[in-house]
Amino acid sequence: VSGKVRWTAPPSVLVRPELDQDLVDRLEKVGAKDPVRIQQATTRLNDYRYVAVPVTVVGDPAPAVLVLAYDRRAEHAELTSTYQTYALVALGSLVLIGVVGWIVAGRLLAPVRLLAATAQRITDSDLSDRISVSGQDDLSDLTRTVNAMLDRLETAFASQRNLLDDAGHELRTPLTILRGHLELLDPTDIGEVEATRALALDEVDRMHGLVDSLVTLAKAERPDFVRPAPVDVGRLTDDVLDKARTLGPRRWTVDARADVWMQLDPQRVTQALLQLAANAVKFSAEGTTIAFGSEVANGRVRLWVRDEGQGVSPTDAKRIFERFARGNAGRGVEGSGLGLPIVAAIADAHGGTVELISRPGHGATFTLDLPERSAPDGVDSPSRHQTEEVP
Repeated sequence: VSGKVRWTAPPSVLVRPELDQDLVDRLEKVGAKDPVRIQQATTRLNDYRYVAVPVTVVGDPAPAVLVLAYDRRAEHAELTSTYQTYALVALGSLVLIGVVGWIVAGRLLAPVRLLAATAQRITDSDLSDRISVSGQDDLSDLTRTVNAMLDRLETAFASQRNLLDDAGHELRTPLTILRGHLELLDPTDIGEVEATRALALDEVDRMHGLVDSLVTLAKAERPDFVRPAPVDVGRLTDDVLDKARTLGPRRWTVDARADVWMQLDPQRVTQALLQLAANAVKFSAEGTTIAFGSEVANGRVRLWVRDEGQGVSPTDAKRIFERFARGNAGRGVEGSGLGLPIVAAIADAHGGTVELISRPGHGATFTLDLPERSAPDGVDSPSRHQTEEVP
């Protein structure tokens, strides 16, 4: 008022424009008719943003000015401090997110790295490595899929090695026999030539049958080894009986027929039953009974071949399903030792097993025990008697 500072802000206010003489001198020039506007002033002490409002009191001619001022530097410093705090918090957050993301990504990608490392370790001679699986996420599913693929590869390689080993082992003997006879053959002796020719053809036929059996066992590891289709089990039992009659002069019968339709591979099941029938003929006497049968019980399909032959000892029962294994009763009997392994492979491909019930001297019963898989709806089962004997 009249060029003097009369009223100031309370002591708690930090900004004290009344102490800045440069600003006070500038405010003395504000006239009563000057427009009111926000202005900026820089002095030796500070940088202000202020508004000066001329004040007139009725009855008092003294000129007065009401001033409101801000310290721009302090405001900017506070804003700068806020941005710096924000920047530090943002940087710290980014670092924290980056560390957490790195840890999480590392854990998520660990199966992928392990998968890559396992794939690098795998060779054609070592397929035993597997990737540990934990969790139910997509990567766990991928790991399980890769492990399943490795299982199939290992099975395929093992099957290939077994085929080569078996072929090399079993074909070496007939080839040696052929070579020995051909080396000793007198081409001028017609009788010796004829005998050698007959022997060579017999050995070639034996090798051909052996190769067919080995190929069948090699195929048993493939997923398409069996091709299930709706099958009338009762009719299949009759058809196998009709085909088996030519194997030998026996009393061929049917113990029972299952009056159902099931999902089976009729060709492979027929192959297995005929192989069991051929074995029954080898180890039974003429005129004895060989019976076929089929039934469904407790969710299982059972198809069997029963004979009245020599039977199988308990010791032999544990090994006759191994490749090239023969029981004591089979010594000297013609065969490759692959028939029962093929039967077991066919049962296994259907998800089942082969059971043997036998007493030496009282015959044997071989049974294909397969899981029951019903035929699709709409396939009608024909009416049949459950049990029938066919002489």
